[in-house]
Amino acid sequence: MGKFPKITLPKSIKIDDSGVIPPAKNPSKVEIKRGPNIAPLPVNIALPDNLAGEVLLKVGDNITTDHIMPAGAKVLPLRSNIPKISEFVYYQVDPDFAKRAKEKGGGFIIGGENYGQGSSREHAALAPMYLGIKLVLVKAFARIHLANLINFGILPATFENPADYEDIAQGDLLEVASVREAVKNSDYLEIENKAKGKKYSVKINLSPRQREIILAGGLLNYTKAGGK
Repeated sequence: MGKFPKITLPKSIKIDDSGVIPPAKNPSKVEIKRGPNIAPLPVNIALPDNLAGEVLLKVGDNITTDHIMPAGAKVLPLRSNIPKISEFVYYQVDPDFAKRAKEKGGGFIIGGENYGQGSSREHAALAPMYLGIKLVLVKAFARIHLANLINFGILPATFENPADYEDIAQGDLLEVASVREAVKNSDYLEIENKAKGKKYSVKINLSPRQREIILAGGLLNYTKAGGK
């Protein structure tokens, strides 16, 4: 093949940054002009000390991101309008889901094995976050959707005892006390089912960085606060 060619790098490289707008000195005063179908990106709040809410939906195994956030010509044009696209979350499974989530002020989702399989679409986590989903409790997550839930500040948990899945029904009121403390220091949470008078131990398999992201309320909040 011969000898490698000898390449001499120049002492300096000219960079054309004429199309780059430098950060504003007063970013809070910058006005962003958006089209009629583009809405500001919603940002989650930091994880509270306690989580409480209703089981808004209970689904089975192999739920895909298409189940959670449908595609198609009717939905895809709304991808830059999270409030509008959120109306279609779980539309094919339960057309009333989004309305119920708004009326209840958010809540919980219960699922089976391989929850969130399929495409890597972030909207399958972003839109549920906008609707107030606080925690998703399943038997097992698909890997990419698990990461997306964390990035948008939705706490992912799995049943320590998968049989507990059968005991929880849509409409049950769940509560997780001292959740921030548990996320900081434990691999387990205790969830109380107020409707059944029972408590369940569930697992949270999170890296130290993922714990900080969840505590901050998502990756955007974590990064804004100086996280890396």
